[in-house]
Amino acid sequence: MSRLLGYAAALTLGGVSAGAQPAVPQILNTAAVTAALNPETAPGTILIARGDHMVFESTVGTIAPGGNTPHQLGAVWRWASVTKQVTATIAMQEVTAGRLDLDAPINRYLPDSKAPYARRITARMLMQHVSGLPRTSEGPIGRDDWPTFYMVDLSSPETGRTWCEGPTAREPGSEFFYGDCDFIMMTAVIEATSGKSYATLIAERIAQPLGLKSVGLFPRAEPTVAGYAGGKQETSAFRLENFGGAGALYGTTYDLLAFDRALMTGKLLPEAQRNVMWDGKPQYGYAALGQWSFSVPLKDCGDTPVRIVERRGFIGGVVMRNIILPDLDMVIIMTSNRAEAEAAYGEIWQQAGITHDVIRAALCTTGTPR
Repeated sequence: MSRLLGYAAALTLGGVSAGAQPAVPQILNTAAVTAALNPETAPGTILIARGDHMVFESTVGTIAPGGNTPHQLGAVWRWASVTKQVTATIAMQEVTAGRLDLDAPINRYLPDSKAPYARRITARMLMQHVSGLPRTSEGPIGRDDWPTFYMVDLSSPETGRTWCEGPTAREPGSEFFYGDCDFIMMTAVIEATSGKSYATLIAERIAQPLGLKSVGLFPRAEPTVAGYAGGKQETSAFRLENFGGAGALYGTTYDLLAFDRALMTGKLLPEAQRNVMWDGKPQYGYAALGQWSFSVPLKDCGDTPVRIVERRGFIGGVVMRNIILPDLDMVIIMTSNRAEAEAAYGEIWQQAGITHDVIRAALCTTGTPR
């Protein structure tokens, strides 16, 4: 997430603000979308939906480097940090219910917290990554350069909430500092306010009411799509369940689309709370709560900015992009099982990379291929 340090300046200098949106073409130019994809650097899947209708979906390339087996639609993927978007949604449900105050110190809900600034850190700070809590990479490093935070049992003091509450020299609110500890602590907060475990909240608030049969939390008996980096299958050093409310969800892209649509149509949150969650702050690189929200023009698509809610995921060679275009009633979800896709997907605000090019192809073309 280092791209976010230059993000605010770039968008501010561009004079970008929310406003009228480009007209959505009635017929999607599938050739232009396909041309924007790259089966070598970012093989996986893509879906594009307008309203409740799928307008484009496709597999891209093969599962294994140099292999012959293509990716499959409907496969179960790890959602990685898209989990944070779901956790933030549950947090805003707690706000709606009056049990959580975004600007109250977390020790109101976690009176036993040993975090140095528990009397100053708020839920809003946690979900905007300005709490000052440590990054997991600042702890011990184990096999294959993975932090031991993700390698050991959650009962160990080296991982989970206990580790995240360890000493930190950063003042809350002093800087944007992306890390999993923010949402591991946020999970503890919503468990305290709701009186339920995170797994129960996912089941009762997300999976069951929306009929999402594939969605769950690691560990999982059946494997999800494996990741690759540098042509080699990902390490087995880490445990996906240790990511908790920061990255331990899995499911199909169809079920992620259903989540997005429920969020967009008010089934999960009232508009007022959703607007708070989607309020990207320029001083923090347009970080909102658990996602990013910004407006930018697309290359060769006129000067009108497009409002974008973006959530990324990246764990062990599996990369995900969850893109909501709220004013256009559209969703674009892309997955890949190559670590190289993280760079290939690029930066929308820089008008470069696969993600930008796919959005541009979906919005700025007619039914006739160029």
